[in-house]
Amino acid sequence: MIAETRRGLIAAGREPWLVLGLATLAIHLLFNSGYGIFRDELYFIVCGQRPDWGYVDQPPVIPLLAAWSHALFGNWLVGFRLVPALALSATVALTCEFARVVGGRRFAQWLAGLCVLFCSQFLAIGLLFTTDTFQAMTWLACAWFLVRLEQTGDQRWWVPFGAVVGFSLLSKYMIAFYVAALAVGLLATPLRKSLLRPWVYLGALVAAVMVLPNVLWQAAHGWPFLELGRAAASWKNTALSPMAYFMQQLLLVGPAAAPMWLAGLWACLYRPKYAVYRAFPIAYVLLFAFFVATHGKAYFLTSIYPILLAIGSVAIEGWFKNTTVRAYALVSVAIAGIVAAPLAIPVLPEETYIRYAAALGQGPSATGAERHLKQGRLPQHFADMHGWPEMAANVAKVYWALPPNDRVRAVFFGQNYGEAAAIDVLGRRLGLPPAISGHNNYYLWGLRGHDGSVVIIIGGKPSDHAEKFRSVEKAGFIDTPYAMPYETNLPIYVLRGPKAPLAELWPMVRHYE
Repeated sequence: MIAETRRGLIAAGREPWLVLGLATLAIHLLFNSGYGIFRDELYFIVCGQRPDWGYVDQPPVIPLLAAWSHALFGNWLVGFRLVPALALSATVALTCEFARVVGGRRFAQWLAGLCVLFCSQFLAIGLLFTTDTFQAMTWLACAWFLVRLEQTGDQRWWVPFGAVVGFSLLSKYMIAFYVAALAVGLLATPLRKSLLRPWVYLGALVAAVMVLPNVLWQAAHGWPFLELGRAAASWKNTALSPMAYFMQQLLLVGPAAAPMWLAGLWACLYRPKYAVYRAFPIAYVLLFAFFVATHGKAYFLTSIYPILLAIGSVAIEGWFKNTTVRAYALVSVAIAGIVAAPLAIPVLPEETYIRYAAALGQGPSATGAERHLKQGRLPQHFADMHGWPEMAANVAKVYWALPPNDRVRAVFFGQNYGEAAAIDVLGRRLGLPPAISGHNNYYLWGLRGHDGSVVIIIGGKPSDHAEKFRSVEKAGFIDTPYAMPYETNLPIYVLRGPKAPLAELWPMVRHYE
């Protein structure tokens, strides 16, 4: 019995899904504490500490998980970021298993898993709490259910499909576009017969019931998420041509992985092993065209790649039997991923990273991101992990230097949710009162009991402040070398004597973006 157990453990230890899943987790446990807490993570913590069925800019799942993780681990980033690390590890493991389910042997499983493990975009997702944390995993799970439906003919697979879609919608709305595109693709397959069965409608009902409270929240607050979407499409996001968008896909997923997902598209179109395969390239083309037309960010499409990488790896396994060629494929994906990894996760100290990125020709860029933002020495996804503790400390100095009568009435006004959340999360131990802001969900939380008679604010023009306050005093300065340019080298002002009640001015400060 002991010998059999030992052999079973040894065999399990050779399984690609287990080895690569654990390797993914180990990488993130080792490097996830690099730099500091991210702007959006601070905001998610604050949102999750005020539980609701929705927020202006995201559904409730990620904020709740972030708040719970912060309550459990505090500012220890390795523990705080355990959820995204586990989610990515599960995604890598599921990719390996999906490759097996669609007929892949060991080589295909290793190749597909390595492609996802070393994908720059997925490495970054496994680092931080973001609304994308569960997207690739849920998109892949939906594909898994559809393949199993065709393999078994069991229509009951639509129920877990609906449950996964419902959960995914509660973490980010993006899967709605995937499901819509996939539905068009499924019309070209025999699975369209599911429309004549009750199970697909039961699955849709499960998803609808799960997301209904969030939809009702959005409706009750005037559909703010649609306003955010219009802002992103009209001016916030970089407009990319189809070719530029395609090139971004190559960079985000990794050039070495391109043969695998391109092979996946080909295998889905040319004599596919399963009829359901035909739905995936149709969905891919529809999503690609939609995101280009609506100025969607380049990474919006990346959640579909684990599906294509798994199918493509199986196809390549069938095409290339030579051991040397297979070894070259595995090694090239791993080496390319290792070279690109410091661009996605904080492996290197800041100055070393800047030199490394420059050597690779990858300086800070706004391509595919927010086109109106000036970039600093670090790209935005790294820059936004810097400066928040220093900001809270400098604001605390200004706050505690105020006369007692002013201090009792003072409030910090954040120009954006990152500043406000930094004060709420990191300023609490410094004795700072809750912050206010007009940005996204902070606007809905209102004045939080403050009358605006004494306001601390970072940046802005003194002349603009003087239009609304009788006294404008420069009381401090923020200078952090690696933060985004609009968050550093800025004065801290104390504003006194509002010319109109802050409650009257409040509608003017709202900005959803």
